Amino acid sequence: MTIQDVETKSDISTEGLSRVNGRKPVDMQRSAGRLLRSSAEKFYDADIDIDWDSPWEDGKRFLPEHRVSLYGSKLWDKMSDEQKFELGRHEIVSILSFGIYAENLLSSALLRMAAKGALTDQRSLFALTEIGDESRHSTMFARLINKTGVAPYKLPKGMLSFAKILHFVPLGPSVSGATLLIEEILDRAQREGMNDPEMQPHLRQLMKIHVLEEARHITFARLEMVEGMQRRGRISRAWHRGTLAVIANLAYPLLINPRVYPAVGINRVRGIWAQQTSPNYGTNLQFMSEPMIRFFHEAGMMEGKFTMAMWRATRSLPDDLR
Repeated sequence: MTIQDVETKSDISTEGLSRVNGRKPVDMQRSAGRLLRSSAEKFYDADIDIDWDSPWEDGKRFLPEHRVSLYGSKLWDKMSDEQKFELGRHEIVSILSFGIYAENLLSSALLRMAAKGALTDQRSLFALTEIGDESRHSTMFARLINKTGVAPYKLPKGMLSFAKILHFVPLGPSVSGATLLIEEILDRAQREGMNDPEMQPHLRQLMKIHVLEEARHITFARLEMVEGMQRRGRISRAWHRGTLAVIANLAYPLLINPRVYPAVGINRVRGIWAQQTSPNYGTNLQFMSEPMIRFFHEAGMMEGKFTMAMWRATRSLPDDLR
C-alpha cells in the first residue's frame, strides 16, 4: 500500500471543527461567552468515559502504521513486525508526553491572559475554564502513558530551560499561534486516529474526547490571533510572525523523542537519519499541519521573506504555499 493509497482512505472527522475567518473583525467577548456556554454543555470526564480497567486488545495499534516516523524508509523495510508495533507504542507515549508539557505552557499563558485582562469578563472566564480543561487532558494523557507501561519521554534539561523563556514572550498573536501549532497538529492526527478501527479502543476514546473539547480551545486561539493581528501595527505584526515561525522550527522535532529508537533496538543516529530522509516525513507534517497553515496564511501570519524561509525549513507547508 502506498502513502497516497492511505491518504485517500483516511476518514477524517469534521465534528466540532473550528470555523474562524482570518480576515473578519472579531468580537472576543461575545465569542468567549458562546464558548463558555459550550463548555458547560459539552464536556467529558476521562476517569469515567474511558474504561481504564479493560485490557489492551491484541493486534490493535497505538498509531496508524503510516503515521509512524520511520514508515516509508529503507530502515522500516528491515524492521520486524514486533519492532514496528513497539515503535508505534513508544511514539504515542512521546507525543502524549510532549502534549503534557505543551498544555502546561499553554495554561501558564492563559493564566497571564486572565490576570492581565478584566478578571471577570467573558474572555478571562473562558481562559480560566480552558485551564481546567487542559488539566483534565494532561491527566488523561498521563493515565494512558501509565497504562502502556512505557516511561514518559521527558524533554532534555536544556530544552526545558529554553521553554521557560516562553513565559516572558509578550502575549499576542505569536503566543496564540504557538497554541494552535500544538493543538491543531494533534487535532488533525487525532481526527484520523479516532475513526481507525485498527487503533486501540482506549486511544480512540482519548482522541475523541480531546478532539471534541479542543475544538473550543482552537476556536478561542484562532480568534485571539486574528484579533491580535488586526489591532497591531506593521512592525509588531512582523515580530509576531517571525517569532511564531521560529517556534515552529523548534516544536516539530520535539513530537518524536529520538530516544524511542534505542527503546526498540535501533541506533539513535540511524533512526533520526531514517526519519529525516524518509519521504513520509514531509507527508506526515503536511497532513497534520495543513488546516492550521492555511488559516495562518489567511490571517496574515505567513507574510515576509524571513517568515516564509523559516516555514519552508519546517517542511510542513502544503505544496501550493511553498
